[in-house]
Amino acid sequence: MVASGALAFDGRGWLWERPLVWLGLIKPELFTVVIKTLTLTPRKGNLRWWKPWTCVRLIPRGAVNKVGLTNPGIDWWCNKVAPTINFQKYPIVGSISGEKDELKEMAKKLNHFELVGLEVNVSCPNTGHALEMAELVINSVKTVKFISRHPIIVKVSVNQDYLAIAHGLTRIAEAISINSVPWETVFANSKRTPLWKLEKQVGGGGGGVSGKPAQKYNWEAVEALTKQGSLPVIGPSIMEFEDMEIVKKLGAKAYSFGTIHLRTPWKPTSFIKREGKENS
Repeated sequence: MVASGALAFDGRGWLWERPLVWLGLIKPELFTVVIKTLTLTPRKGNLRWWKPWTCVRLIPRGAVNKVGLTNPGIDWWCNKVAPTINFQKYPIVGSISGEKDELKEMAKKLNHFELVGLEVNVSCPNTGHALEMAELVINSVKTVKFISRHPIIVKVSVNQDYLAIAHGLTRIAEAISINSVPWETVFANSKRTPLWKLEKQVGGGGGGVSGKPAQKYNWEAVEALTKQGSLPVIGPSIMEFEDMEIVKKLGAKAYSFGTIHLRTPWKPTSFIKREGKENS
């Protein structure tokens, strides 16, 4: 799978990735692609397209972001983006975030499209949404399940009670995925975030860490969730070919490529080719 937003709102990549798609170095059709998370109404967030470095920075072996769910809203996607997608060629998972009533309305709108799944993002490390409220998360996802005709993926954070959430969504969600890790969890006050100016300006923590620095925390969650056995787990933080075998041994049923699309966008396609050759 491609993690939410790594290949934009349509699965065909951001502007800087499109040339790699045209050249065949990225082949989105080889993946199940989770689009960038949408909200009911447009959300300004922290991303400014003309200076994205103010909320996204590369760090050693990974990245930190404080995008804050910047997006033009669900109606924009339904009216402007969805009609341009070949849903037979590109397996697309929608991604939504919001309060329970907002999620319900968005799920209804997305029923009109041939998605292969719907991710309910209850874990954004840059918005503080329901980070410690497992029961609220469970009830919100149940509401979406009641409305949606699509299989449901719940996206959690290691800072949530993810075991309680997974247990509460047994036979409700199809799978559980794991978001980036809050900066304060990874570096525990020992290192100032590269996004400290933005943190000082808007609050809400130092951003979400992904890539190699997040592996310890996310993979511990994969192992714990697998042992619990409530939901199949999508293993995150894949940065090297060998990481897939590690995550597989921890019990993950799928792989999620996220930050690697930012650092070396062509690599996941190479992984798929290599794995296919070894399995043939």
